[in-house]
Amino acid sequence: MQSKSLFAFFSALALSSASPLRRRCSNSTVPTPTNSTTTPPAATVPVLPTTGSGTQLAGADGATLKHILVGHGIQNYTCTAADVTATSIGALAVLWEITDLYPGVSSSSLSAADFDTFTSKVLRTTSMPLNMATDSTTGADVAAPFPAPVDLTVDGLSAPIKFLGHHFFDSANTPTFDLSGADDGELFKGKKDANIAAPADADKGEDPITGAVDWLRLSDKGTSTGVSLVYRVWTAGGNPETCTDAGESQSIPYTAQYWIFSA
Repeated sequence: MQSKSLFAFFSALALSSASPLRRRCSNSTVPTPTNSTTTPPAATVPVLPTTGSGTQLAGADGATLKHILVGHGIQNYTCTAADVTATSIGALAVLWEITDLYPGVSSSSLSAADFDTFTSKVLRTTSMPLNMATDSTTGADVAAPFPAPVDLTVDGLSAPIKFLGHHFFDSANTPTFDLSGADDGELFKGKKDANIAAPADADKGEDPITGAVDWLRLSDKGTSTGVSLVYRVWTAGGNPETCTDAGESQSIPYTAQYWIFSA
């Protein structure tokens, strides 16, 4: 009789001990996520550069960035007398698209340091992209300053950068950007809102070494199409030499980034 009671007691104990173990095994199953999609990183938005100190150019006032371009050409000057600073009379440059080279925006992006000094690289490692005068005058061929459009090959880039247009001053001495390579009729005729000195460590140019031209903010003169603002930044070279004679002309090689905005 006693043995039957003990058997019943140990049987009940075994059942009560086993039950929690079954519950723990059931609860240890890892739940399947209802949504395992990884959130993509936020897209990089290019930020207009600053010189790092002092007064800066005013912002874009909510305008939309359309292009970041590199321009390579000449700044033109004339002299009124000897031993004075030459007076600017315009510029000529060929423009190429480099928006995809901005750090973090594409697989072609450069590092921040390489992007900020890209104008210097273009100035020093690529040929002058203008038809230069072949007579005794200086500067570009007056009748046909621009050769046929062509993309630009730059050492270290996996592919040429796309031709986008030309920069010049029209007959009214208005700074003009004809972005024919954009295929949507973009044309900018501007006026200078402000200028600030380039950073002290900017590339001062090569043959001659005269200093980097100012950074600029240009706004629409009222006759532009598809463009409302242009900034000239990260300049390399382009400043004039001291005049030696009245009537002297100077054409100084330069490069710059041009940031193109639309309202």
